[in-house]
Amino acid sequence: MSILIGDTAPDFTAQTTEGTLNFYDYIDGHWAVLFSHPKNFTPVCTTELGYTARLKPDFDARGVKVIGLSVDQLESHEPWGKDIEETQGTALNFPLIADTDRTIANLYGMIHPNASDTLTVRSVFVIGPDKKVKLSLNYPASTGRNFDEVLRVIDSLQLTAKHQVATPVNWKNGDDVIISGAVSDEAAHAKYPEGFKTIKPYLRTVAQPK
Repeated sequence: MSILIGDTAPDFTAQTTEGTLNFYDYIDGHWAVLFSHPKNFTPVCTTELGYTARLKPDFDARGVKVIGLSVDQLESHEPWGKDIEETQGTALNFPLIADTDRTIANLYGMIHPNASDTLTVRSVFVIGPDKKVKLSLNYPASTGRNFDEVLRVIDSLQLTAKHQVATPVNWKNGDDVIISGAVSDEAAHAKYPEGFKTIKPYLRTVAQPK
């Protein structure tokens, strides 16, 4: 099964390091990040989980619920969590799913048969409060993800969900944004009385809305 941007994220109930969790109840009107790990006690996963735990205050500040997924057993999550805290300097502070029967991994298309018949790739799903998938990323097992980039994308998604703007290449929070083509020049002058820059009729930039 392939989950595409704009699809409704499938609901599920799972065993996690924080007890039994229903996904829809857990996100409950918040933004969410669901991301998978190929296997416990592997080096790249260890660094990713530690770094994501370190970023937990940044996710919290954006109203984002984080949840990880591994196909290994719940009993192995606790000792792995101790390794993560020891080696990365931050303890796990978000739920980690034990998807031993790979139900959720298959539901979200996290297992790519050409890469592995049994292990997940490094999938990331950003899900909006409307339970729609806003972003999906897939990395090979050998390549660690950039969770600073995930935060950057969430900043863009949250901004563009509230305003009729888009974000340009390499945009960072606070940079100028692009006015949507659906907004006429007349409407743009009314919306942005401080002015905007017209580079081309189809390319107009303005300071990021507050």
